[in-house]
Amino acid sequence: MEKIRREQPEDGPAVRRVLEAAFPTTAEADLVERLHGNGKAVIALVAEDEGRIVGHVVFSPLAIDPLAGTVGLGLGPLAVLPDHEKHGVGRRLVQNGLSECKKWGAGFVTVLGEPDYYGRFGFESAREHGLRNEFAADEHFMVFELKNHGLPPRDSMIRYAPEFSGMVKPLG
Repeated sequence: MEKIRREQPEDGPAVRRVLEAAFPTTAEADLVERLHGNGKAVIALVAEDEGRIVGHVVFSPLAIDPLAGTVGLGLGPLAVLPDHEKHGVGRRLVQNGLSECKKWGAGFVTVLGEPDYYGRFGFESAREHGLRNEFAADEHFMVFELKNHGLPPRDSMIRYAPEFSGMVKPLG
């Protein structure tokens, strides 16, 4: 069974290989390197199987407009080597990551992802909570409340770290 642990600086090349294997382009691997380089990888975890990194997840800070009395983190990207998919690696990375986010003090976590997948963890439509985002993401923009009253007020705009620019198309 894979061990989930905090990412270490020396894990960088192996993490990049996982991201490049999991996605069709290097965009996600480049994003993770930008997040690390700019100190925005607040929580980064790896899944290790017999000393080999087989999965990775990162959480980065969110900006809330207008400023609210809560702090949030954005999940993503999440990557698992293709030969380790469907074995619970992604699930364990997300669950451990959410636990780390709560310990860190975040009130909520957002994700731009597949509702069927992230819904299993308790993520809900951010739109249902009145939360907006700068990307053309509707049902794919989801939120997980980590503590009571941890969400920002309705009609808040949630913005991902600037390192995400170019990853998805802004709304304008």
